[in-house]
Amino acid sequence: MVEVQSEAVALSTELAGRTSAFVTAEVRPQVTGIIKSREFKEGATVTAGQLLYVIEPSVYKATFERARAELTSAEALVLTTRVRAERYAELVKINAVSKQEHDDARATHLSSVAAVEQARASMQSARINLDYTRVVAPIGGRIGRSSVTQGALVTAGQATALATIAQLDPIYVDVTQSSVQLLQLKRLLSSGGMQPASTKVRLKLEDGSDYVQAGELQFTDVTVDASTGSVTLRALFPNPEGLLLPGMYVRALLDEALDPHAIMAPQQAVTRDEKGQASVLVVDQSNKVHVRSLTTGRAIGDRWQVLSGLAPGERVVVEGNDKIKPGAQVTPVPKAPLAPVGG
Repeated sequence: MVEVQSEAVALSTELAGRTSAFVTAEVRPQVTGIIKSREFKEGATVTAGQLLYVIEPSVYKATFERARAELTSAEALVLTTRVRAERYAELVKINAVSKQEHDDARATHLSSVAAVEQARASMQSARINLDYTRVVAPIGGRIGRSSVTQGALVTAGQATALATIAQLDPIYVDVTQSSVQLLQLKRLLSSGGMQPASTKVRLKLEDGSDYVQAGELQFTDVTVDASTGSVTLRALFPNPEGLLLPGMYVRALLDEALDPHAIMAPQQAVTRDEKGQASVLVVDQSNKVHVRSLTTGRAIGDRWQVLSGLAPGERVVVEGNDKIKPGAQVTPVPKAPLAPVGG
């Protein structure tokens, strides 16, 4: 016989999911050319701004030098047209030149100023393209295999990435939960008998081992997948040793709610009929046995969560259930008190 008591119990669930990188960046060329060299080791960790590839720069360097020379020429022309426009502005006052000549000189000067701006923009564009011949890492993280080798021709904005960089610390874990379970949880929380649990998440790896770092639940998706009837939950885990890699299958253990006054009945004390209705044998104050129907919730460890049918302090039979008849007078033999769930 065991006397049941109320205790605070965390209601947890185990959900399947996969890991995904915190940030992923696909490296693509911004200019067309031949790969001159690859400057990284595949699978290595790279930092943001680190040089990854060099595209043959000679054509872009020549274009930049030409644009710079054109800018210098345009700036020199501005000096000439400005002096002429200023001179004509003085001469038109004394009618030494016509107003038309003055207007033409001023228009020529403004045109040369605009030509300088155009040349400067062309030089800036040429400089950007020259800089793009040095392909650098947009983010820090683990870089995968290279899709090109030295001597390969690459084109600006090509569909195939040169390489992919993934930031793995921290790392996301995306798990799915059925919308039915989510509705049941919300109903329990809205009833007032439950409290929201912490957002901490634990993880089991593919080989069944526990991941040592605890994660944090980030959000629950706002839509239900129509094909599976499930919602996605995302948790964030620290990954300082790089043990977790994108695409790994994992199982996440989430504490969904806290029942501060849960009654937990030993599973060996609970029997079910052919319809699945749960019941226990209860010993009253006069040591007489009665059958009590129960409404059970989740199985937690070796016990059932009792939603209704038992009160704290009641005594239930845990041994010899098949030999004791309802209404029988018994001499209870108390067993050791049940240890707290999870204790």
